Amino acid sequence: MAPTSSPQTPFGRVLTAMVTPFTADGVLDLDGAQRLAAHLVDSGNDGIVVNGTTGESPTTSDEEKAQLVRVVVEAVGDRAHVVAGAGTNDTRHSLELARAAEQAGAHGLLAVTPYYNKPPQEGLFRHFTAIADATDLPVMLYDIPGRSGVPINTETMVRLAEHPRIVANKDAKGDLGRASWAIAATGLAWYSGDDMLNLPLLSVGAVGFVSVVGHVVSPELRAMLDAYLQGDVAKATEVHQKLLPVFTGMFRTQGVITSKAALTRQGLPAGPLRLPLVELTDEEIEQLRRDLAAGGVHL
Repeated sequence: MAPTSSPQTPFGRVLTAMVTPFTADGVLDLDGAQRLAAHLVDSGNDGIVVNGTTGESPTTSDEEKAQLVRVVVEAVGDRAHVVAGAGTNDTRHSLELARAAEQAGAHGLLAVTPYYNKPPQEGLFRHFTAIADATDLPVMLYDIPGRSGVPINTETMVRLAEHPRIVANKDAKGDLGRASWAIAATGLAWYSGDDMLNLPLLSVGAVGFVSVVGHVVSPELRAMLDAYLQGDVAKATEVHQKLLPVFTGMFRTQGVITSKAALTRQGLPAGPLRLPLVELTDEEIEQLRRDLAAGGVHL
């Protein structure tokens, strides 16, 4: 049974885009995935995103994706929203992933802008509409032009928001002005997809975060959000400023690389990376230690 949700917060407020744990020989670690998901929920998350970029979705198979959804729902689905990444740059493949995620028990879908093939806005509209039509699950769009090469324009967002199952957007556009207009124009539940902008996006109408740094600072993210919602902006700002070294350190390279390094050193399930991603060097690990220590996290 999925946790209760509201139109304002259809997927909860604090979600971590979870890494996919692998065993030492690179096989999916299903037990580790369950333990990591439980740890994240215990730490303050009311949602988990699986099979996103940070979950190494480009290098996991369709079968592995479905298995991962199934076991994470089994572990935490009664107390956290489990959102499954289902977007690719191939609409037909995305529909297959969406239906498989629904069958595996996911509570919602995350659909990223098609990447590399750079479709026009009409192509984006038809792609996202097809995904939303494919299942009965609510959909969170994922606008990340830095990876996809194409933004979802505000006008396209307005059209997509008319679909009854397109209910949210994960914003990694890095533009507070455009976010302000889009939040006002669409009424979509807005989630920060850029940890450095978690607090600023709340100030223009966001309802929560889909975070990478949540792997190491979920309690702090929850404290920042709660302080802001309670009207204590000074406290929220204090937490935000304390976390600046963490935001910086976790994104000196690809976020899944640093997340897995940090989790491993905290004794939590993570395991190796799949190529083309590679482990941090000794020098990079020391830099990560310094960055996280400056934000109060000790590896």
